[in-house]
Amino acid sequence: MNRARPILAYGLIVGVGVAAFLYPFWLPRTALPNEAHSSDAPLVAAVVGALVLAAIALEVRRGTMNGATVAILGVLSASAGLMRVLALPGGGNGIFFLVVLAGAAFGPRFGVLLGLCAMAVSALITGGIGPWLPFQMLALCWMGGSAGLVGQVTRRLRPGAEVATLAGFGWVWGFVYGAIMNLWFWPFAIGQGPLAWHPGLSAGATVHHYWSFYVITSFAWDAAGALTNALLIAVTGRALLRSMRRFADRLEPAAELIGEPAMAGV
Repeated sequence: MNRARPILAYGLIVGVGVAAFLYPFWLPRTALPNEAHSSDAPLVAAVVGALVLAAIALEVRRGTMNGATVAILGVLSASAGLMRVLALPGGGNGIFFLVVLAGAAFGPRFGVLLGLCAMAVSALITGGIGPWLPFQMLALCWMGGSAGLVGQVTRRLRPGAEVATLAGFGWVWGFVYGAIMNLWFWPFAIGQGPLAWHPGLSAGATVHHYWSFYVITSFAWDAAGALTNALLIAVTGRALLRSMRRFADRLEPAAELIGEPAMAGV
């Protein structure tokens, strides 16, 4: 039961996120507000924030997180948030590559928490607080969590091969993140052009309209950001992974959080 509670919290974070992005597609046209998520964004943010606190509290109570783990989570969240301030070529920024590498080093559950916290910190630093924020947090937490799953496999590779794999992962997520984020407002743009969505559109037509919309409006921008992600991971990945894994291996009794079996007595 103790093991299931933290997993349930993470599952709820994912479930709430998926529902928040997709529920507009099942609403009648008259029920959609004029501005995307203008009324429910605070609720989504509150629910996700409560689930994050619950997940951390349950991890600490179980012994799978300790004070050092929470401190590292805070430091990495602040660092990633600050990296978003840096304007990089092609419209990229440093928050993504750091979340990918930290997720790979510390594991999927840590990656989920880091993605959520890092985006929240970056919004406070940059003033980017609005109805889009909880959706940015959710998309980034999915990036960090999936990086943790990939890292459990790539850690068995040679350092060069692992960094190359994670660089490719970061490149792909440059497009995935942009495609996910467009969904936070696209269902609300009814009647705004031939590629907009409208209630009653079939699933196939919805996918076709959205893909066309994404290619025209976002693909080039995301391609530049994806390249930035890959380059930053390729340049810094070996050194940062080595340093973060050194910390991760010392974070006992937090071994389960980073994807290894818990030590006896933990």
